[in-house]
Amino acid sequence: MPSFSIPFKLIIFFLFFASSHAFSSKTIPSREAEALLKWKAGLPTSTQTLLSSLWGGGNHCNWTGINCNNARSVTKMILGEYELKLRGTLHNLNFFSFPSLIWLQLRNNSLYGSIPSHIGNISNLNFLDLSYNNFSRDIPLEIGLLKSLSTLSLRYNSISGSIPREILNLTKLHDLDLAHNHIFGSIPSDIGRLNSLSMLFLNQNHLTGTIPISIGDLQNLSQFVLVDNRLNGSIPKEIGMIRSLGLLDLSNNHLTGPIPNEIGNLSNINYLYLWCNNLSGSIPSEIGMLKSLFELQLSNNSLTGGIPDSIGNLTNLENLVLHFNGLPGSIPASMGNLHNLSILKVFENSLSVLVPQTLNNLTHLQILQVSYNHLNGSLPDNVCLGGLLTHIAASNNNLTGLIPSSLRNCTSLYRVRLEGNHLTGNISEAFGIYPHLNFISLSNNNIFGELSPNWGQCHNLTSLQISNNNISGRIPFQLGHATQLQELHLSWNHLNGEIPKELGKLTMMNRLFLSGNQFSGKIPSEIGLLSQLEQLDLASNNFSGPIPDDLGNCFKLFNLNLTNNNLKESIPSSISYINALESLDLSQNSLIGGIPQQFGKLQSLEVLNLSHNILNGSIPEAFNDLRGLRFVNISFNQFEGPIPNLKAFHEASFDSLRNNKGLCSNATGLMACVPSFLANHGHGKGTKVIISVMLPLFGGLLLLFLLVRSFFASCKKTQTKESKPREEQQGYIYTVLGFNGRILHDNIIEATEDFSSDYCIGSGGYGSVYKAALPTGQVVTVKKLHQSEDNVLINNLKSFESEIIALLEIRHYNIVQMYGFCSHPKHSFLVYELVDRGSLRMVLSNNEQAKEFDWKKRPNVVKGLAKAAHMQ
Repeated sequence: MPSFSIPFKLIIFFLFFASSHAFSSKTIPSREAEALLKWKAGLPTSTQTLLSSLWGGGNHCNWTGINCNNARSVTKMILGEYELKLRGTLHNLNFFSFPSLIWLQLRNNSLYGSIPSHIGNISNLNFLDLSYNNFSRDIPLEIGLLKSLSTLSLRYNSISGSIPREILNLTKLHDLDLAHNHIFGSIPSDIGRLNSLSMLFLNQNHLTGTIPISIGDLQNLSQFVLVDNRLNGSIPKEIGMIRSLGLLDLSNNHLTGPIPNEIGNLSNINYLYLWCNNLSGSIPSEIGMLKSLFELQLSNNSLTGGIPDSIGNLTNLENLVLHFNGLPGSIPASMGNLHNLSILKVFENSLSVLVPQTLNNLTHLQILQVSYNHLNGSLPDNVCLGGLLTHIAASNNNLTGLIPSSLRNCTSLYRVRLEGNHLTGNISEAFGIYPHLNFISLSNNNIFGELSPNWGQCHNLTSLQISNNNISGRIPFQLGHATQLQELHLSWNHLNGEIPKELGKLTMMNRLFLSGNQFSGKIPSEIGLLSQLEQLDLASNNFSGPIPDDLGNCFKLFNLNLTNNNLKESIPSSISYINALESLDLSQNSLIGGIPQQFGKLQSLEVLNLSHNILNGSIPEAFNDLRGLRFVNISFNQFEGPIPNLKAFHEASFDSLRNNKGLCSNATGLMACVPSFLANHGHGKGTKVIISVMLPLFGGLLLLFLLVRSFFASCKKTQTKESKPREEQQGYIYTVLGFNGRILHDNIIEATEDFSSDYCIGSGGYGSVYKAALPTGQVVTVKKLHQSEDNVLINNLKSFESEIIALLEIRHYNIVQMYGFCSHPKHSFLVYELVDRGSLRMVLSNNEQAKEFDWKKRPNVVKGLAKAAHMQ
């Protein structure tokens, strides 16, 4: 037998090669299946159950989301197209077990944790999409090992950290999408190395720094989006080198400086968004070279300089948005060439001159917004010629002329804002029926005519505002058919008649403003059906009758204004049910009775005005619970007793509390409240107290009057025809009314028609009392002294004069204020504050008034008189 000698090492080599070859070729599928099952076992129970129903059988290539090649090796894992919502991490998935994997798509799941570093072992991977998950932390540096990668999408995760420089090794990358994460830091300065990039999305992150100039090297870039970051610096002019660019969005950053002229080189661009930055300077005229442009948005910057006339060359333009800048000048007439334009927004600029009538050519126009400029002239009459207009806003300009006639039949209208101009025309002729109209404001114009019943057929209308115009006639009852109406603002017109009860059908109404008209009749109780009402203003009309009790059903009402009407009867206690009420104004009516005790429940009340009514009684003690009250006015009523212990009352001005019957307080300028022990004295004791205080007081007042009388007599006695004292020919007056003596003297003579008996309101032993209305509108009391022989001498005129001046300076609630006096050869008189409810003697001599002035109130008067005597 021949023998062969084979080296031992060679035998070992062949055995190892054969066995390793057999292992690598026969066990790859099983290794992949084992890796997938091991990953599944580490996922939450719900995800395991889900995958168990999808991954069954021996051949893993048949499992849902798994694709294999002919060798039954996994080439694609697509678990993001089935809305599986897998939960868990990727850390238990052994990527080394998938040497043939070229496509990994796990988008739109609920995967979390960090992206594992061993993902860099999938050396043949060219598509990686982990978007719309909950991945966090940094992008692993090993991502740079995936040299075959053409698509990388990590958008809509919670990835933080900076963009790793290793990502620049992916030179075959076409699409890079890192949008909607928390990535910070700067864009790599040599981003231009990724010269195969077609799409670069870095939007909605926290990137800072500048846009690198190497961006100009991305010659294949078609979409470049950086919106919603914190980038600063200027727009590099090198961006004009990317001629393939179709979408450029640098909006909502902190970019400064001008828009580079080189942007005119982007001849293929369709969408240019630079809004919400700090860009300055002019819009370059080169913008007119972008003939392929569909949308141009430069709003919310600091652009100055006019809108270039070259913008009329953008004949493919559909959306032009330039609002919130400082653009001066005019709207170019060349805009009439933009026949495809559907959106034009130039509001909040400094545009002036006329609105070009060439805008009539824009038959595709859907949105026209030119508000808050300085435009004048008239609006284009055929602005809705194409019948597509949905939004028109030209408010707060200086526009004149008629409302465009094309609006009458413009049934596409959804929102109209023309307020704050000088527009005119008949409202009943200018507007029609609009099935889609949601909002219209025509306030602050010169529109006239009557409201058409057609407004009731605008069934989607939520807000109708026509205040401050010249509208007349009545509110049509058909308006109650506009059941979606939430705001009706017709204030300050010439509307009349009654409010139609049909308005009670507008159950979604939350703001109803009808003030400053000529409405009459009763306030309809049907308003109480408006359960969503938050503000009701019916002020300055001619409403009469009671306040409807049903108003208490408007539980959400926080502002109720019924001032300046002729409302009568008492305040309904049901108002206390309106817990949301913050401001209540019932002033300048004819309301009677007291304040309902239940008002103490109005815990949200901040402003209360009940002035100029005929209300009486005391302020309810429950008011002490209204800690939120900031302003109060109860003047010109018949209230009495102590004011509540609230800051709003104690810090109220005198004008807010004046002219009441007997309000008192120990903390304000009002008369002091009588202590309880004094108020509890019996009838006899009270009478003795009054007599013991009043007799000396009246004696003192009489003595003072005699001194005044003697002063006048002395002055008169010293007169001679040849020589008269200073000022005597013209009269002599001390005054605090803001007049000089002669003017006040002449005004009083004129106001009383030289002391005609028609103006006399009383007389006494020393003179007659007259009521005089001064030209200032103030009404005073004038006491004209009887003329007689001088029989009283005054030894010290200067001393008496000082006393008169002191009286003029006294300010106290319990002393009738003296305004001045006059000494004249023809007549002498004293000028006092008017006290229109008479004297104490008149009250006590009238049985009815004396009963009302009971023994609980009389001690208050005694104490007030005592304080007055002390002042003297």
